[in-house]
This record gives sequence, C-alpha cells and structure tokens, in this order.
Amino acid sequence: MISFPHRAGRRFVVLTERASMAAALQSLRRGSALALALAFALSALTLLAAPAFAETVRVGVLGGEDEDLWKVVAAQAAKNGLTIKIVVFNDYTQPNEALERGDVEANAFQHKPYLDSQIKTRGYHITPVGFTAVWPIGLYSRKVRSVANLPKGAIIGVPNDPSNEGRALVLLQRVGLIKLRDGADVLATTADIVDNPRSLAIMELDAGVVGRAIDDLSAAVVNTDWAIKSGLKLAEDRIAQESLADNPYRNFIAVKSGHENDPWVGALVGAYQNDVVKGALASIFHGAGVPAW
Repeated sequence: MISFPHRAGRRFVVLTERASMAAALQSLRRGSALALALAFALSALTLLAAPAFAETVRVGVLGGEDEDLWKVVAAQAAKNGLTIKIVVFNDYTQPNEALERGDVEANAFQHKPYLDSQIKTRGYHITPVGFTAVWPIGLYSRKVRSVANLPKGAIIGVPNDPSNEGRALVLLQRVGLIKLRDGADVLATTADIVDNPRSLAIMELDAGVVGRAIDDLSAAVVNTDWAIKSGLKLAEDRIAQESLADNPYRNFIAVKSGHENDPWVGALVGAYQNDVVKGALASIFHGAGVPAW
C-alpha cells in the first residue's frame, strides 16, 4: 500500500477544488453566453416585428370617394407605424394652400399641369413624391349618344380652372370638334381655338358645377370624380374620353419642397402603391380611377 504525505493529500484536495471551480466558472460562462445570445435573438425578433417608426402625418384630400379611399391607405400605413390623419377639403384651391402653410404634411388630389399652374400663379414650394391614380376626363351628354350627333351651335361646358380647361379643349380637339392653334398645350384657353366648324358655344364653369349643369348643356367635359359626384353614369352618359397612354394628368402625393426625402414619405407612398389600394380604387370608383404607378 502506498501512502501519501499529508501535504501531498492537501495539494490534491486543493487541485480538485480548483478544477471544480473552473468547471463551474466555465459552465457559468457558457450559461451567460447562451443567455446573451438569447437576448440578442429576442431583440432582433422585436426589431423585425416592430413598426419601422412611429409618426403621424396629416394628408389633405378632397371629400367623398377620395376620403373613402384614403381610409384604406391609412390602414395600410398603420402596419408600418405611420399614422395618417385625413384632412378633408371641399375645393381644389385649399389643399395646396394648406400644404404651403404647414397645416398638412402632404396632399393627394392633383396632377402636374394643375400644380405647375398653382406654382406659377401662387409661388408654392411643393414637390410630387409618388403617383396615385388617373381619372380620365370625359365628354358627357344626356341629349346625344355620340360626338357625331352634337348639332351646330351646341353648348359645351368646360371646367374654368387653367389646367382642366386646357385638358378639356385638348379632348374636344382630339374628337374633331375644334382646332387649337399650333403650340397650344395643356394650358390652352378658348382664345387658342382657331377653328370651330360647328360653331360650338364653349361655356366655362367651375369644375364642381359643370357636371351638375349637364341638363342645361348639350354636353360637358367633366373630371371623372366630379362626374361621379354629379350623378353622371360613365357607361351611359360619357360619349368620349381622353387617352390613357402617356397621360400627363396622373395624380400624385405631394409634400412641401425640402421634405421629399424624409423617411415617412416613402412609407406614405408605399401605403398607397399596393394591391390592397388598387382593389379599393376599382371598387370605390367603379373602374373610373386607374392606378398610375
């Protein structure tokens, strides 16, 4: 039998204790590393699940169907943490004025020719950031069923604001009712008519009134949204429509110049440009509004 001196036995015990402590420490370290890894994993999942950011923006729109559509857009935006407060206006002049003053952060109601005209006359600092839809302007009548049946001396109503009047006259030229001077563009006026073979009487009316006056006119060029609000039936009362190809009248979301690269802008545009809103656009406007993105 071999016996160990007392001191050697003590050393064995100490070494054994140290080994146990080291093992315990290693276990603790492993446990801490695992806990830390789990913490990072949970943090990553939280970041992925969390909204991109939390922000509220006020968006100016026109009342009626536009308001209904933007409720759908707002629901889409909320999924990414963006809260949209819909601010409703009743005429075309108000949303840009509100945006310029800072009463809203964005608006969505206009096309580029209209904005260009507003910038020229009012000096606004407004920039488009994403297309929404196009509502093709049309020629409507409850007295004739085709352009060919419009009589000489017919009274034709057109919107009286600069961009939509030019748009209406371009449509009348395209269907052969009038001829505009060379170079007349989307801002054409009745002064630019150089040929009027049917001696049409062009009556300039407010865009919101021209559709409601249809029974007093031979025909009228009406913006599609106002046509719907006026009770005109697209399938029955529309006798001509502008082309969709290369249409300069696509509507868009606009913001105050200098804010077009703000993070919320991309989220706002994305909340509109998706299949859910595309379906709502078709449903709410009964096919009259066409996606423009």
